[in-house]
Amino acid sequence: MRITGGEWRSRRLKGPGRGLALRPTPDALRERAFSVLGDRVRDAVVLDLFAGTGAIGFEALSRGAARAVFVDRHHAAVRLVEANRAALCGGPVDRARVLRRTALQAIEELDRAGERFQLLWADPPFEVWTDGLEAVAAAFRTGVLEPHGTACLECPERADVAAALPAGLEIERDLGGGASRVVLLRLNVER
Repeated sequence: MRITGGEWRSRRLKGPGRGLALRPTPDALRERAFSVLGDRVRDAVVLDLFAGTGAIGFEALSRGAARAVFVDRHHAAVRLVEANRAALCGGPVDRARVLRRTALQAIEELDRAGERFQLLWADPPFEVWTDGLEAVAAAFRTGVLEPHGTACLECPERADVAAALPAGLEIERDLGGGASRVVLLRLNVER
């Protein structure tokens, strides 16, 4: 697993190994999604939910994001993100913060702290992919994800995102391919 673009392009990330049941975003899908996101990444504050290895947040930082907050509820995943942060960023820095929380706990905490994000990526375990959709809706509802922000939901190829979409959200773009896909979501501005 490697960073696909930007300052850290081709740098390897520490993967989950055999003992940790994570499904990192394939490099090709990550590269395609970030290509579509384009300039939205530069100077953005990024929220990486269900972070796993942290590949998404580190990809964003490599491509010019101002900072990233990584959230995962599993201790082993948090340690993995911290190891990747140390390898890429040189240790603990404000630019890459890691929280051990559920996605919804983190959103509540970030809201109380007044933190705001322009880009959110949710990559929940595929058997509960709608948890990611719920987190996206909560982030928009609380204002943690700014009204003109972009949310990316990684989900199984066969997931019926349109049928499960909470009121007020719309699909901006659907990047299918392989066993997983990334769906870009935004607030419906016509509401």
